[in-house]
Amino acid sequence: MEQFLTWAYPWIKSAHVIAAISWMAGLLYLPRLFVYHVEKGKPGSETSETFKIMERRLFKLIMVPAMVATWLMGLVLVLTPGVVDVVADTWFQVKLAAILALTLCHVWLGKRRKEFYYDTNTRPAGTYRLVNEIPTLLLIVIIVMVIAKPFA
Repeated sequence: MEQFLTWAYPWIKSAHVIAAISWMAGLLYLPRLFVYHVEKGKPGSETSETFKIMERRLFKLIMVPAMVATWLMGLVLVLTPGVVDVVADTWFQVKLAAILALTLCHVWLGKRRKEFYYDTNTRPAGTYRLVNEIPTLLLIVIIVMVIAKPFA
């Protein structure tokens, strides 16, 4: 198994990065859709119903599969011998914390999507504008940890 993981490492890493990019695209776009939904889509309107379809498809067909693939490929990478020392590598621990925060953001956005679906959203557009910045900040932390490894 160890030999296979070493051989497959560049392919798994490529799949991990592709999935992470797809997931990030959704994490950045869904809050923006929520902003437009609040501003342009009065509950029950045709515009609101269109936003609901867009939000559902983005979340269920892109974001959820991309998040699952990101996590699965990431776990395989962690299990590949010599890639990371989970206990000793502080850069990895910071990266993992940022990924957990991204996952919580994903879950929070999923709950907000359901509120829009049931026409029960009470949050203003400004909330979603602010939330839209969180994945960007976390992405910066993740990239710096992986590339620069400041705590190595």
